[in-house]
Order: sequence, then structure tokens, then C-alpha cells
Amino acid sequence: MKKDIQIPEVTGVEMAVVYEYNDIYKTDDWNVYIINNKNVDLEMMVIVTQGFSDTKISSLFRKKLDKLPANSFAKIELIQPELFKLNNRFQVTFFEGNTLYEKTYMFKENTIKEGGLRMIDEIKKRGILAS
Repeated sequence: MKKDIQIPEVTGVEMAVVYEYNDIYKTDDWNVYIINNKNVDLEMMVIVTQGFSDTKISSLFRKKLDKLPANSFAKIELIQPELFKLNNRFQVTFFEGNTLYEKTYMFKENTIKEGGLRMIDEIKKRGILAS
């Protein structure tokens, strides 16, 4: 029965878009990071991303991480500024122990911009956290 299904709340996991310098290409890039603020490893993490609006939709992007260690972060993808006009959704699923967790993070249209940057202590870079 539906009422018997327990859906645990995700805490201690954040998604950020970071504006940073790329030493290889000598450019300023926007990159997406997943941050694990928990004291336990997260396993079998799958992240599905897509940008959308009322009239446009971007391709689906999937990323798998076998393990995201406790109190760490990982770069997920480069995000193109053209996508900032869209809502950008990141659906994250992972195992913590034997429990499956799921959370959707959203960057609403036009919220990713240089004026919104702030220091994200966990990764020591300037970025924007998802709502």
C-alpha cells in the first residue's frame, strides 16, 4: 500500500554550480558539483539532469558515481551559459547503507549568474547552491 512506503528525507547532500578558472583551456567555466556533507559514504549515485522551459527542453544527461566519500565533493559536469535561461533539474538517487534515497535539486531559470555567487565553504569556491 502507498501509505506503507517510507521515503526518507535527504539531508547533508547539496548541489552547486560553481564559476571557476580552467587552467587547461584558460577560460572561466561553470561546473556542477555534488557535495556530501555526511559522515558516511554514499554509494551507487546516479544523477540525471535536464534543462526545460515552457517551450524548450534540453537533452538528458546521466552521470554515475560508484562512491562519494564522506565529507567530500565531486565535479559532475560543465554547464553551458545558454542553459541558464532554462530551469535546470538534477535528480539524484543514491544508497546510504541499505537505504535508497532520492532528491530533486532545481536551479530556476536566470538564477545562475555572477551576481548570485557566494563562497561555498565545503569546496572553497564561489558558486550557487540549488534550492
